Amino acid sequence: MSAAGFLEKLLDGAEVIWKPLGDVAQYSTTRIGSDQLDESNYVGVDNLLQYRAGRIDSDYIPTSGNVTEFNKGDVLIGNIRPYLRKIWQADRRGGTNGDVLVVHPIDPVLNSRYLFQVLTDEKFFEYNIQHSKGAKMPRGSKHHILQYLVPIPCPDDPEKSLSIQGEIVRILDSFTELTAKLTAELTAELKLRKKQYDHYRNWLLSFEGGEAEWKPLHEIGEFIRGKRFTKADYVDDGVGAIHYGEIYTHYGVFTHKTYSKIRSDMASSLRYAKPNDVVIAGVSETVEDVGKAVAWLGKEEVAIHDDSYAFRHNMNPKFIAYAMQTDSFHNQKAKYVSSGKIKRLLIDGVKNVRLPVPYPDDPTKSLQEQTRIVAILDTFDALTTSISEGLPREIKLREKQYAYYRDQLLSFSKPEAEAA
Repeated sequence: MSAAGFLEKLLDGAEVIWKPLGDVAQYSTTRIGSDQLDESNYVGVDNLLQYRAGRIDSDYIPTSGNVTEFNKGDVLIGNIRPYLRKIWQADRRGGTNGDVLVVHPIDPVLNSRYLFQVLTDEKFFEYNIQHSKGAKMPRGSKHHILQYLVPIPCPDDPEKSLSIQGEIVRILDSFTELTAKLTAELTAELKLRKKQYDHYRNWLLSFEGGEAEWKPLHEIGEFIRGKRFTKADYVDDGVGAIHYGEIYTHYGVFTHKTYSKIRSDMASSLRYAKPNDVVIAGVSETVEDVGKAVAWLGKEEVAIHDDSYAFRHNMNPKFIAYAMQTDSFHNQKAKYVSSGKIKRLLIDGVKNVRLPVPYPDDPTKSLQEQTRIVAILDTFDALTTSISEGLPREIKLREKQYAYYRDQLLSFSKPEAEAA
């Protein structure tokens, strides 16, 4: 029997009423003290994983004041960059910040897990993206989210309604559980590989016992800040561009292609990264992400956003990009990041951050050594990223099945007036 047929049999002619989310749930209005939080129950937007993948423990915990409380069963939705589809149902009590919406069910004829499945559906994220506001760092509209329609089967018979919701949850959770187990195994292996790789990269670029001079960035090259463009300037065919947000999404050592195009009539007003420049994100939500960099290895110049910088130099661009991933770089950089909600690189300070330059008195030998190190790190990087980019076929299949059944089991018919 198809999922749609199963749903029809499950309903057995029962009425379905579509209620605004705000009628069956509300945003959390309670607070929790920072003294009750730890890495396992503080969930900031950075601890919510993209594409419905759950959460991870936090590296940051507030040390004073109160934050928004969540309780077991509440649904947490990342409200920055809704297109990342960050969502998690709390299995514990804890706290979060203003960048995460805590949706608390209040209707007794509503299974909290059923609500989570409704809000995990692609239809909700498409709706949330459609109503989000802001070009640089879009946010979901809290007002519109509460207007999102939630299907409640058989609302006048609470026992039957909860039974129907529970059966839908049982089926969808079976897919969720299997996918989660497979993904957990993958994540554990990836985490181990990444830890080993990070340790080796830090050691290799520390030049312990090797011949290198640690030079400030302003002696190695120059920073060129990009020019502003907005979401409205994007086109299908125009000037290639790198937005700072794409550096996070496609973060790596290098890139050969752009993911955005800007209107051609703006070409003369833009600023560009040249081939072999390193493009650096100048803003982010976290100290860790601000300053992330990619080496631009395309054949043409590429426009950069005014919250990004092109670093122009005479070294191996991938060597610099790798060096900007080390603990040494991040520890130095942290002193030159603004303390506001949105973190910004204080570029006049960052110019003093030092990177290693091997054999500084012999340019030819220096480039040879840089190339040698890049080749080694390329191999490790490929081993680390291959497992995350090439998800096992079974996990992909399970995710596809889960999405199909979720869509089918939540495809209740709307009255014509509501569907319009």
